[in-house]
Amino acid sequence: MSAPAFEPLQGANSSSAGSNAVVSAGQRDIRAWQEDLYMDIHRHPELGNQEVRTASIVAKELRSFGFEVLENIGTTGVVGILRNGEGPTVLVRADMDALPVAEETGVDYASKDTAPDDTGTEVPVSHACGHDVHVACLLGAAKLLAAKRPAWQGTFLALFQPAEELADGARTMIDDGLARLIPQPDVALAQHVLAFPSGTLGTRPGAVLSSADSMRITVFGRGSHGSMPQLAVDPVILASSIALRLQTVVSREVPPGEFAVLTIGRMTVGSKSNIISDRAVLELNIRTFDDGIRHLILEAVKRIVTGECIAAGSPQEPEFERYDHYPLTKNDPQVTARVAAAFTDHFGDRAITLDRQSASEDFSDIPNALGVPYTYWGIGGTDPQQYAKAAAAGTVSQDIPANHSPRFAPVIDPTLQTGTAAVVVAALAWLKAPAGGDRGPGHPAGGL
Repeated sequence: MSAPAFEPLQGANSSSAGSNAVVSAGQRDIRAWQEDLYMDIHRHPELGNQEVRTASIVAKELRSFGFEVLENIGTTGVVGILRNGEGPTVLVRADMDALPVAEETGVDYASKDTAPDDTGTEVPVSHACGHDVHVACLLGAAKLLAAKRPAWQGTFLALFQPAEELADGARTMIDDGLARLIPQPDVALAQHVLAFPSGTLGTRPGAVLSSADSMRITVFGRGSHGSMPQLAVDPVILASSIALRLQTVVSREVPPGEFAVLTIGRMTVGSKSNIISDRAVLELNIRTFDDGIRHLILEAVKRIVTGECIAAGSPQEPEFERYDHYPLTKNDPQVTARVAAAFTDHFGDRAITLDRQSASEDFSDIPNALGVPYTYWGIGGTDPQQYAKAAAAGTVSQDIPANHSPRFAPVIDPTLQTGTAAVVVAALAWLKAPAGGDRGPGHPAGGL
């Protein structure tokens, strides 16, 4: 995929003239403010459920735009409510948290911050997943929509979520009463910056992000001196057998053509070379696009682990602990079609079809709990010339840093412009002024 150099965003044709007035002219006015905001958040990332500074900035900016602001939902969650007459209610979500990754991007606004993780260990922190882009874009869209209230009607909800990387931020906000705190949305929207050319954006109906399940498995052996293996049930052998056998689940139990990934990311056993331990711990991650396949794999893991323990003569049944569950992100077809049409009107051929992503998200926990349809799209963050060069050489996977890489740093221009425009354009697919309507003194009818 390649993309041309981009000028400040303009609409694709006259049918998108309404949103153009907000997006193009308005974006020129906020550009310096937005870029400064983005670089500040990038310099000072915060881990999940620690986003105190970021949330404070968000709340302050929303109040300055005229939003009603709710804070500390869940942990650090923030919601801005902009009521603008009768009409649909549109919720747009941005996640705020960063990762325990040492930044190696070389940008002059790179993070040098550290913070304690959930074990109390001081770790480097950076926005290696691009959530700072999401915050800056949603705040930019909120500012633009607040400035153009005469041209649209309804309620705009800007939701800033903590702890997406911990898989519990959305659920924590729901559990803290989000549904009773905000107006009931008619639709929910979200986006993510990805490693494809900046200036482009992509939608996809149906499954777009995989579900994810992490599992910690403890298997038990019988400890002994390393010189007397006949007295032991060796958990190293047991765990190794399990690791090898589990690799057959996708290749031999999942139907060909169905997507699934099973990765064993960690195996912990033993303390010294001449001691046979009495247990081993395996941590694995499962990704699927289908709930039936997900169930098949989870059951296969339990069956294989239990069977290998029996075969090894394990003195105790294995223990299974599931954690960090991410739901399937499955875009509503009608909502996605409406947003995709609005994107095509505004962006022209820069609006593409997004490939399914094997990464996972907890965003859908919010609309699922609220009972509303949703769509989730991607925006490019990679320098278009750099991407085109790598694509021509067939080295995209080697040369283009992806999310969670210490070298992942979206280019500011036109990534922020595209992401901000996308939020406005998608929201305005619902938040329409009455056709030819007179909304009273000070509220002229007509396009934006």
